[in-house]
Amino acid sequence: MEELIDKTTDEKLIEDAFQDLLDGYLRSNHRKKIDIIKRAYTFARDAHKGVRRRSGEPYILHPIEVARIVSQEIGLGSTSICAALLHDVVEDTDYTVEDIENLFGSKIASIVEGLTKISGGIVADHISLQTENFRKLLLTMSEDIRVIIIKIADRLHNMRTLDSLAPAKRFKIAGETAYIYAPLAHRLGLYAIKSELEDQSFKFEHPDSYNKIKRKIAESESNIHEVYSQFATPIEQRLKERGYDYTMKARVKSVYSIWKKMQAKNIPFEEVYDLYAVRIVFQCPENIDEADICWSIYNIITKIYHPHPDRTRNWLATPKPNGYKALHVTVMGPQGNWVEVQIRSQKMEDIAERGLAAHWKYKTGDKAEDTELNGWIENIKNALDNPSPDAMDMLSSIKMNLYSNEIFVFTPKGDLITLPKHATVLDLAFTLHSDLGYHCIAAKVNHKLVSFTHELRSGDQVEILTSKSQSPKVEWVEHVTTSVAKSRLATALRKDRRQIIALGEKTFNDFIVGNGQKPSNELINRALVRLGFKNPDEFFYKLGSKGIVLDDNAYRRIFAKSNNNKFMQYLTLGLARHKEDPRLTYDIKDSIDRKQTYILHTQNGIPNYTIANCCHPIPGDDVLGVVAPNESIVIVHKQECPEAMKIKSSYGSRIVSTMWQTDDSQSFPVTIEIKGIDRKGMLNDITNLITDKLNINMRSLNIKAEQGVFVGKIDIFAQDAHLVEQLCSLLKKIKGLQSAMRIPQ
Repeated sequence: MEELIDKTTDEKLIEDAFQDLLDGYLRSNHRKKIDIIKRAYTFARDAHKGVRRRSGEPYILHPIEVARIVSQEIGLGSTSICAALLHDVVEDTDYTVEDIENLFGSKIASIVEGLTKISGGIVADHISLQTENFRKLLLTMSEDIRVIIIKIADRLHNMRTLDSLAPAKRFKIAGETAYIYAPLAHRLGLYAIKSELEDQSFKFEHPDSYNKIKRKIAESESNIHEVYSQFATPIEQRLKERGYDYTMKARVKSVYSIWKKMQAKNIPFEEVYDLYAVRIVFQCPENIDEADICWSIYNIITKIYHPHPDRTRNWLATPKPNGYKALHVTVMGPQGNWVEVQIRSQKMEDIAERGLAAHWKYKTGDKAEDTELNGWIENIKNALDNPSPDAMDMLSSIKMNLYSNEIFVFTPKGDLITLPKHATVLDLAFTLHSDLGYHCIAAKVNHKLVSFTHELRSGDQVEILTSKSQSPKVEWVEHVTTSVAKSRLATALRKDRRQIIALGEKTFNDFIVGNGQKPSNELINRALVRLGFKNPDEFFYKLGSKGIVLDDNAYRRIFAKSNNNKFMQYLTLGLARHKEDPRLTYDIKDSIDRKQTYILHTQNGIPNYTIANCCHPIPGDDVLGVVAPNESIVIVHKQECPEAMKIKSSYGSRIVSTMWQTDDSQSFPVTIEIKGIDRKGMLNDITNLITDKLNINMRSLNIKAEQGVFVGKIDIFAQDAHLVEQLCSLLKKIKGLQSAMRIPQ
């Protein structure tokens, strides 16, 4: 009887979810192709019958929800809805793409096939699979952009239901989402989804910080409403007098964007003054230029409030490559705070929130918008023609192009070229043609001679200068940012790569022999782990190209014992000398259980973990563990560490959830940067606070004062991040000391 009740409950849940999908579709402007949607639903429901998700709910609810997101939150039509309903059928059941084609036609089958190719994570645990999966993901864009849009909707629903997974799995998926899917959504103009993906990822990676900021936003809601009302009232009065049909509202920043600002400026929530932006969306009458109305509203606002001289953004004349158009102006509000106002037509609003789907809705036959998107897709395809052997290098460079702010430059003939922010002359040369990049020696930017490493700015007119005697150099990699430039440069350099790797391997072997030891795979693996490399070729290439040097410091990091078999005193955290750490000899056979939370502790003075030298986390930081290749030790990274972001996306199977379990006897090195107005007694106040009031062990204090302003660095030993936060808070209360923040070592 109980089983029958559960079955009835499930059926009602499923039918209600599908009806909600249908109701939303019927409210849309799309042609009402109800029959094919119902057939797709029935087929998917029967195919997934009896299967449940990790959360315990019937599996069919997932494709229904993906289809609802595709329809109601993105705005796509019946073809995409059917493909979303069927997107897991080929992968998870015995049905084939041919079956889908016979029942639903070639277009839906093609989209389902594209989604099946990139099933699961973007990147697999095995590096060669990772490269191929990522290539497939991007290549599907040129076949049918709806494939990647549905894939983003699929990831959005997975993020909304991520609680049911194990912690390590959550870290991997959240990291991958922030690293790739949010930038993809941004690049396709899906701003609302991009913001939610960032917030969802942040929630799982930094739960305490997320909940704290959410709580503070809720507490500030009444004050925000009061400040907004005072700011908006005079503007609304003028707009009504002019007869505009509009809506005006305040949009609070996302939790993630607030946290990013707090981190970047090292300020508490209370000092984030631009918590909200004001958005004015107007209805544009036919035969009226919407840009004219934008500028008219701009004039109304700037007659009431003074505009910031450097913060007007005109995305009307030159829209962003994802189609975003609007006029932004930042003005001084009545309470002395800067307020950003975004002015858009309803069409601009739809495109800003729904991206490509809205482009299709407003299609007028003008090919300009299609050309921008196709140009971007073509750049991605060019980057994939000769991919880097290292999938993470390829992923990182293309990802950079997804999220970067764009700049616009002109050729001598006046052609407009879009590039990522921080692009150089060399980037432009490779974008225009491979040969221009290979032989580039300099450029004329606005008729002035500059080097090929010169960083371009929006509005520059650039003439590339070449020489037949010029050829690509390894060091050029440091001066390009676009995926096209990196891939084309890698192609040119690949023929020399093996020689450089061979040189690096010889350098390493000479280093080993020179220290009285015999080269072995064990020593190579140990060097990779200790020095932060993913594979031997990458390590040897860096050595051969002089990117790293094997000195005494490298020796201490690689070896746990010296060449005369006496234990080398291993500097675990640069604090105190310990006996040889048995976990670092790589002889341990027991693997680390990734399904359990790994407790970070110290026994007999020896930690069961090692600190990542790229971010130097300490207790109290949000961290994750990365299991070394031979299962012998956990390397601890900060959650927000760029290297950790890459690892979560590329080596998900090595991620393990961690928890600090430390005591007051342990101390960790921390560096704090301070700035302020110099005065007599400042140094004494700082040292008294640190050593006398807080009893903190200070290693060093370096301060430089110039023209009444000082900048300094304080090196201390701290038990945890909370003590560091307390110290920074108290330092800022010292008269004249303006800022105190923990910085990377």
